[in-house]
Amino acid sequence: MTITKSDVEPGRIRGPPAKSKVLMSDMAMQNQGFVITKVEMCQYVERTDEKLGDYSLLIAIVHTDRGTVEMKYDEGFRGPDAFDSAVTMLLQYVGLSALINRALIALSE
Repeated sequence: MTITKSDVEPGRIRGPPAKSKVLMSDMAMQNQGFVITKVEMCQYVERTDEKLGDYSLLIAIVHTDRGTVEMKYDEGFRGPDAFDSAVTMLLQYVGLSALINRALIALSE
């Protein structure tokens, strides 16, 4: 996977994600002249605190016909359900649409 745009600091992601989930694939959705082919969410646990638990970096990745955008979705000590809560939030209401629009704006710049 080649990243075209990223707002994640270089060297911050080390190794495979602790969790990942494909939110949308196997379809060619058109939006603003782009063809969106896949959207996924990844969780990277950067450190663990005895009292606060895991410090998670949640990354959303949007694949299009004109490039791939990697965006920070959330980060911090968010508890053991951080990943599942973020995925649920994205799949409800207009979360996925807003995420895709944010990615397309980044690709257009």
